[in-house]
Amino acid sequence: MLNVTATFFPPIEEYYEQLRRIWENQWLTNRGALIQELETSLKEHLGVSNILIMNNGTIPLQIALKNLGQKGEIITTPFSYVATTAAIVWEGCTPVFVDIDPLHLTIDETKIEAAITSKTRAILATHVFGNPCHVEAIEAIAKKHQLKVIYDAAHCFGVRYKGESIFNYGDVSTCSFHATKIFHTGEGGAVFCKEESLRAILYYNHNFGHNGPLEFHGLGINGKISELQAAMGLTNLAHIHYIIENRKRAVDYYDAGLNFEKLKKMQLRPGTQWNYHYYPIQFESEAQLLSVQSELNKEGIYPRRYFYPSLNTLNYIKSAKMPHSENVASRIMCLPLSHQIKENELEQVCHLINQKLC
Repeated sequence: MLNVTATFFPPIEEYYEQLRRIWENQWLTNRGALIQELETSLKEHLGVSNILIMNNGTIPLQIALKNLGQKGEIITTPFSYVATTAAIVWEGCTPVFVDIDPLHLTIDETKIEAAITSKTRAILATHVFGNPCHVEAIEAIAKKHQLKVIYDAAHCFGVRYKGESIFNYGDVSTCSFHATKIFHTGEGGAVFCKEESLRAILYYNHNFGHNGPLEFHGLGINGKISELQAAMGLTNLAHIHYIIENRKRAVDYYDAGLNFEKLKKMQLRPGTQWNYHYYPIQFESEAQLLSVQSELNKEGIYPRRYFYPSLNTLNYIKSAKMPHSENVASRIMCLPLSHQIKENELEQVCHLINQKLC
């Protein structure tokens, strides 16, 4: 069976070495030595000034919205994973969708200003499949209208834009360290922000509001990660170059082997150093996609319709039509891509797709 992705499992002996440290320290959670070491290592690896590791990729979005959304309107994209919209609604805010740029699949920055009202508090945009939004235009709009910017950068580990970590853009950026991601801690995520004062608030928020063991800074929830997860992260980080290099190899094979007369690729934004997280392709129609998907499934190959459906069509959302997002969502599919995919598997996927499109 060939799935859309495969979790990276580091050599178990290396993980055991990190686990021994936990047993020696007798410390399992509440920001132990391994968590702090992982944060330091990630700051150096990613080129960011601060990072706060949390227990998944959604909690950072919710905490950011709790602070910056103020239960107002949040301008966002309909083409993202459901967690982006769900976090907005969960925090009592109102999603206001802006359609996407069909080339880059990110929010169409030219349509944002028309969606701003007196109730707008923030822009929550997604760097889709690790492809950066037009961050300069979004920053200019936010500054002009005194809005906050939150980036859902769940797929962006290692992505750089114009030489700088993509996590350094916006008031807050978030990332997922889920088991399916390029870098993972089993379950986990992180939040990045520029201002130390905001970072302090986010810290209190993810730790029940604790300001020391007996005092409370304010409202908070439990967003902490454990030492066991940090151990996985430290072990995996040592292999990140191997992981990305092998994914690049697979992407290069797809680029050379697929018939792009009837397929369309996502266009990377100029200045992007990509991480090869997903390989999305767009078919000419949904019927064609479903036909190809069925053919692949027969051979034990399981791509994924990602992202589907367009989030403006969710049953708990009231929204206008989003023509580009709905159209792309109906025709896009991510092909199997991982650090361990073999050349004969890539060849089979390309052959089956090309043959079906003839």
